[in-house]
Amino acid sequence: MSEDLTAVARFLYEAGTLKSTKRTGWWMAGVKDPESVAEHSWRTALIATIIAGLEGADPARAAFLAIWHDSQETRTGDVNHLGKKYGAGEADPEVITADQVAGMPAVLADTFRKLVAEYEAKETLEARCARDADKLECMIQGIEYRDQGYAHAQRWIDNSRNRITTKSGQALADAVLETGSLDWLRAALGEVTD
Repeated sequence: MSEDLTAVARFLYEAGTLKSTKRTGWWMAGVKDPESVAEHSWRTALIATIIAGLEGADPARAAFLAIWHDSQETRTGDVNHLGKKYGAGEADPEVITADQVAGMPAVLADTFRKLVAEYEAKETLEARCARDADKLECMIQGIEYRDQGYAHAQRWIDNSRNRITTKSGQALADAVLETGSLDWLRAALGEVTD
């Protein structure tokens, strides 16, 4: 390959920092060791494929958008909603992404800049599915934390549910709310029948 991939290699190390970047809003709910941004992004991408499939959108595109939706947090950290009230986290995700991909082969840099711009614009069905997946993942994580004894997580559950916009996302959120967080295990063990 004739292209210099040094900028790509640097970005891959940078992206790895999201595995240890904690989602800070959960500290306000009393969660002592909250999930990382990378953990959140993985399940968000998975959920995006499901919502997109139900909505008739491109599941792969929605997952692609979801994987990149918080990639800028390598530079800003995770800024929760309270921090945003005071101007923290007002850095433009598109500007950050442009800096992150600077020096990458043009085919990659252009792809990633356009991807983040699409997510931020909220105009495509895939972007709306990815954004709903972000909210639904937060809601599910809140339920899991609540079930672990963090009662204050209920606020995140309610707020996340209220921000989901697609019909399929809303229906899936309702199904999640009616399902116990360990029902999957009971079903796998044959203890639950529908």
